[in-house]
Amino acid sequence: MTLPSRAALGTMHGKEAALAPPLAALGISLILPAIDTDRFGTFTAETPRSGTMADAARAKARAAIAATGLSVGIASEGAYGPHPDIPFLPLGRELLLWHEAETGREIIEQALDDRPSYDHAEVADLAEAEALLARVAFPATALIVAASADALPVAKGVRDHDALAAAIGRAVACSADRRAFLQTDMRAHMNPRRMEVIAGLAGRIAQRLSTPCPHCRAPGWGLLRRDPGLPCGDCGTSTALVAHDIHGCTACGAEDRTARTGTADPAHCPYCNP
Repeated sequence: MTLPSRAALGTMHGKEAALAPPLAALGISLILPAIDTDRFGTFTAETPRSGTMADAARAKARAAIAATGLSVGIASEGAYGPHPDIPFLPLGRELLLWHEAETGREIIEQALDDRPSYDHAEVADLAEAEALLARVAFPATALIVAASADALPVAKGVRDHDALAAAIGRAVACSADRRAFLQTDMRAHMNPRRMEVIAGLAGRIAQRLSTPCPHCRAPGWGLLRRDPGLPCGDCGTSTALVAHDIHGCTACGAEDRTARTGTADPAHCPYCNP
């Protein structure tokens, strides 16, 4: 099984800048069809995402395949919000998917970002926004402005102080409490940190594609999942920490299971620390 020379990329937000270089090193060129990927979900209130991150990425990849007639589609999807364990900190999740039309075979890489450029603030004017601008490295990271957190934006992709002041004024005029809601624009071409994480996933997909399965020789051998169950160092009870790394091939289904060494700190044990 050989790699294709071309693959269709489902994006309208400049992700080719992050994805193309690692794949080009494997001889794969990315073809960008003119498709509206926002119909599969947006970070703002216009279009809620339906299904999982993988579902959305798959829909984009398939749309790119349909528009180009190529055999392989690539797409990514991100999700950002409060950290599940430390709610006052943000957490980003990114997924990159390689989809083969003929067989349905997929290769998926995922990453967590505990330092995303993801933030928001409610302000009455530009002066009140200065703390947010400093935190998110504005104007490199663009902003979205709305009258409230659940309102449609009055402006997206704002990267200029004058434009931001004007957008805040429009939002305040529409707001019941005379304040505007500002949030980081999480579209990849408007958020350098997010593009950096996507580039890392592209490198990992490229590494997978350059690694043949030791069983069937198909490209794409790599980490499939991690299973929990690392035993507590005090009592031996299974914990939620990773116990095994499972590498495998999505072409033939072969898997190799590698145990993690060591034990879990009792602080993670449901018996010792209920």
